Amino acid sequence: MSELDPISLGIYWDRLISITDEIVSTLVRTSFSINVRESYDLSCVLFDADGHPLAQGSYSVPSFTGTSGPTLQHMFKRFPPGTLEAGDVVATNDPWMGTGHLFDISVMRPVFRNGRRVGFTMSITHLPDIGGAGNSAASTEVYEEGLRLPVCKLVKAGKLNEELIDLIRTNVRVSEQVIGDIMANISCNEVGGRLLVEFMDEYGINDLSPLSHLIRSRSEQIMREGLRKIPDGKFDNEIMIESIADPIRLACQIDKHGDAVSVDFAGTDGCVRAALNVPFCYTRAWAAYAIKCLTCPETPNNEGQVRPLTITAPANCILNALPPHATGGRHSVGHFVVPLMFGALERAVPHAIQADMGMMNIFNVQGTHRQGHPVASLFFLAGGFGGKEGLDGSPTTPGPSNMGVVPTEVWESMTSISVLKRELLADSGGPGEFRGGVGQEVVLRNDTDHHLTMSFMGLRTSYPARGFLGGRDGALRRYAINGKPAHPKGRYVLQPGDIVTLHEAGGGGFGDPANRSTSAVLDDVRNGFVTLNGALRDYGVTVDVVKRTALRNS
Repeated sequence: MSELDPISLGIYWDRLISITDEIVSTLVRTSFSINVRESYDLSCVLFDADGHPLAQGSYSVPSFTGTSGPTLQHMFKRFPPGTLEAGDVVATNDPWMGTGHLFDISVMRPVFRNGRRVGFTMSITHLPDIGGAGNSAASTEVYEEGLRLPVCKLVKAGKLNEELIDLIRTNVRVSEQVIGDIMANISCNEVGGRLLVEFMDEYGINDLSPLSHLIRSRSEQIMREGLRKIPDGKFDNEIMIESIADPIRLACQIDKHGDAVSVDFAGTDGCVRAALNVPFCYTRAWAAYAIKCLTCPETPNNEGQVRPLTITAPANCILNALPPHATGGRHSVGHFVVPLMFGALERAVPHAIQADMGMMNIFNVQGTHRQGHPVASLFFLAGGFGGKEGLDGSPTTPGPSNMGVVPTEVWESMTSISVLKRELLADSGGPGEFRGGVGQEVVLRNDTDHHLTMSFMGLRTSYPARGFLGGRDGALRRYAINGKPAHPKGRYVLQPGDIVTLHEAGGGGFGDPANRSTSAVLDDVRNGFVTLNGALRDYGVTVDVVKRTALRNS
């Protein structure tokens, strides 16, 4: 296998990725919740027999992929690989062993071929509910947030752990969806294991380790080649972000030397008494993602790409929260790791950096459907993407995470919460030579005929998406209930008929707006991204020019 030619290596590598893609497809087809089926809040990963991450599904959440390797090592501490049997399925939702909060479950299955362990599959999904107070920023300790599962066996030698399933079912609001999603995780890992064995049989591979070594070594080489293109030096950055009350300071120092880089988050503020704290596993995943975006974004993810990276954070700073801090809304802080690091590297590689993005908007609902059954789900929206040299920011595009926005028809059917309006917000994208993506206005109405609890976990509400290299900032995100401003991290009980209005944040612009071409501005006006007043105010394009162009085009 060490003599494998590049073409064969590429074929094998693509085949492994196709296996993880089939795991994703099985998971989506068999899941019960819209979090998985519509929003793709998931990752699927394949490991070799030694537990090295080898391949991921093409559609996977970066933070889940980045935490999967450490999660497997925690599972090994509880169940050493040599003790695992064919048909075992191991799981945990512990924030410090998994993805950073209780609401994601990581499910692993060992893969055996001819009685010998040859690898592992893992799927990770956001659960609709895990009991407790639910997914919000309001909790102050992890104990309030729901059921915390240590590393445990969902299935032992092919036999379902009925007692554990009953325990979970008893502690959640929407048991059919939660248990259905857990079973979908079990099923997709079964499919992945079968496909891996078929792959090994087809190509006569008895041991994946040599192939795994080649793939990981090649990935490491590509990452190191990308790092060499970044100038050596020490780069730092500090940003402020919104919290429940006082702002939070995030800081990082990046030391780049040759083909290696270290990232330290010293100087970051401490933990808070709210569910905004970030376990280090989540911080590490986003830090690795930020470096990958600037070095080898086109290369599939695996363990080789993190070898040149050293990532640290002081204990009990908000980016390295320890138990029992609440972590339910950890994305509200953790997602800022990416723009924090991009800001630090702006001086080093200014033409490779993307301006800040408006980011995702995630909120949780709990209540009763109009037809009488319980409802617990997340709603995903997105602000505008940041501009980049040569490229405008896309409107309403998720980032840095990539979950899908929930389709209106599905959301209304599953929750009986009506979507009255979805409309692009002109002028919300930051002006620039390459304009930031615009946000949107979304109006929802509680048509459940019952009280409805809605928990916001908003960001970009006090500190806008920053423009780069002369680009201007995007518009802020705003929340209102029945026309009155609402706290972006508040928890509210809505009466039947109450209306929630959301203004999604715009992305930052890139480059001086004065350098944007008149034709591009006119296109923005025609597409509804920029108003006539905005064209004049931000780009100096007069109404007369717009009207003359419109007449010529007509």
